[in-house]
Amino acid sequence: MSSISNTKVPLFGPAKQSVEHKKNNEFGPLTSDEYLYQVHSRNGEPLRDPVLDAPPYYVVVITYLNYLILIILGHIHDYLGMTFQKEKHRELLEKDGLAPWFSKFESFYVRRLKLRIDDCFSRPTTGVPGRFITCIDRISHDLNSYYTHPGTTTMCLNLSSYNYLGFAQSEGKCTDNAIASVDKYGLTAGGPRAQAGTSDLHLETEKLVARFVGKEDAMVFSMGYSTNANFFNSILDSKCLVISDELNHTSIRTGVRLSGTAVKAFKHNDMEALEKLIKEQIVQGQPKTHRPWKKILICVEGLFSMEGTMCNLPKLIELKNKYKCYLFVDEAHSIGAIGPQGRGVCDYFGINPSEVDIMMGTFTKSFGAAGGYIAADKKVIDKLRCDLTIPNYGESVPAPILAQTSASLRIITGELNPGEGLERLQRIAFNSRYLRLALQRLGFIVYGIADSPVVPMLLYAPSKMPAFSRMMLQRKIAVVVVAYPATPLIESRVRFCVSAALTKEDIDYLLRHVNEVGEKLFLKVSTGKAGGSLDGKPPRWDIEEVIRRTPSDCKDDKYFLI
Repeated sequence: MSSISNTKVPLFGPAKQSVEHKKNNEFGPLTSDEYLYQVHSRNGEPLRDPVLDAPPYYVVVITYLNYLILIILGHIHDYLGMTFQKEKHRELLEKDGLAPWFSKFESFYVRRLKLRIDDCFSRPTTGVPGRFITCIDRISHDLNSYYTHPGTTTMCLNLSSYNYLGFAQSEGKCTDNAIASVDKYGLTAGGPRAQAGTSDLHLETEKLVARFVGKEDAMVFSMGYSTNANFFNSILDSKCLVISDELNHTSIRTGVRLSGTAVKAFKHNDMEALEKLIKEQIVQGQPKTHRPWKKILICVEGLFSMEGTMCNLPKLIELKNKYKCYLFVDEAHSIGAIGPQGRGVCDYFGINPSEVDIMMGTFTKSFGAAGGYIAADKKVIDKLRCDLTIPNYGESVPAPILAQTSASLRIITGELNPGEGLERLQRIAFNSRYLRLALQRLGFIVYGIADSPVVPMLLYAPSKMPAFSRMMLQRKIAVVVVAYPATPLIESRVRFCVSAALTKEDIDYLLRHVNEVGEKLFLKVSTGKAGGSLDGKPPRWDIEEVIRRTPSDCKDDKYFLI
């Protein structure tokens, strides 16, 4: 820790705080206008093909060997345990002629790999997930089989929440609106002063969403996952085809399966593979009958949350128009956080939203609320209002959530607190670029595009994932580590979620610790192919040089492969 002993670090506040101190802990003050960046529209220009920075072969070999050793030891442990310690393995053994609770093979990964590092996942928190997050301390017992809580908490720098624009606050205009809505409408459909079903607040929010994303109409729902999971069966049937990006979120996959439609996947963001697949399916038609597909729907995400990559919207629209398909874009992570005005991928690429047939998004990320929406032409939304199962079998969005969403939308557009929304957009753009380029210059392998608020840094070996998470928690930094099956087996990673609530000094603090932990865990394996080095040589910048030069360099596109 000596390398950071003289460093200015964030203030981890006491339990009792002044209102101003509390605000600063939830949303850090801007220390200089130099730490702002205005994103510019691409004016229809497609993205360049990504250049992935592959690790050296020895890293891949060591990663596979790690898994091989863990699997062998796990099976040996299972054999010995089921032979000599049957009481501890009752769930895997037959008893009184009854089948075991779990199959030994199917539950192996969870029992022998994930359980051992379960303390790195689902850490309990309390309070607002703003600039800092309060983690509830817990003590692990019997290799994470259960936990006890000593009753203490730890305040950590928050790089783990989808609070992209920092609207998750207990003070401010959004909170005031949410509280006022409780007095007027009540908390739930069954609570005091409640209005069951659709209220004027629902209609107002739907109009705001439609205007914000540039569509004729919109429909809001109480849960983002179920928005996708219940949407597709309203517009598709077994005579339709969905062509889906292989990295689409599980909510899209669930919805497509429930609809009973045929589905084909194409390699992530590979437009040549997509066009080839479309041609094949148009020629072949439906299975058995070979009749033409009634409808072909291309499904992609605006911003892919595990990779930090963005869909190539200009090329997708070109293919959609060329082959007379429909286009569905899930903007759960891009709406509010991407584009000059924060209006998502259409805004980022400078494309008219009318070119996208269905736009889906959630309010849980950039807006600090909950729920989701579908935006489309009015005739499509009118059909959904009659058909869709979500409003028929689920509760309507609570009034405080709608008020939070409405207020955050108005702040982004400048209708409320003029200038605040623009500052938040410029802060997250700067923070995202600064962190990404700084990590690349330090020698880490980082995925994603320059302006993505999701910054995945590759860890590879399974043993390094819990080590990184625990070492960062010791340094009072909350991060998210991700592994298989959410990622490919050997590409476990830490996923930094950047927020406008962070200050430049917070990111400096993070970089110093990541640099130190990265050196201890031998994570600096970048070749320099994907950025961070203009001459293509492996970047190994000194941390002080990175912090001194990167804030100005990150505003120049020549340092990013975009």
